[in-house]
Amino acid sequence: MLDNKSMEFKDKLKELRTWKGLSQMNLAKETGLSQSAIAKWELGKTEPTASALIVLSRYFNESVDYILGLQD
Repeated sequence: MLDNKSMEFKDKLKELRTWKGLSQMNLAKETGLSQSAIAKWELGKTEPTASALIVLSRYFNESVDYILGLQD
């Protein structure tokens, strides 16, 4: 889908979110994750839990490895 290699999680998440045309609040509503957590992840202040990564993976239909920037 997106072709940006070696991106950090925070950048990958923001790109996936904006590619779908979502605000942080919209993504929070769609996934059940908190908007504040999403904001902190995108700023690189905190990292998501394994369960949050699974939610994001399912929502974006991408592997956890892809979202973490471990694979293209």
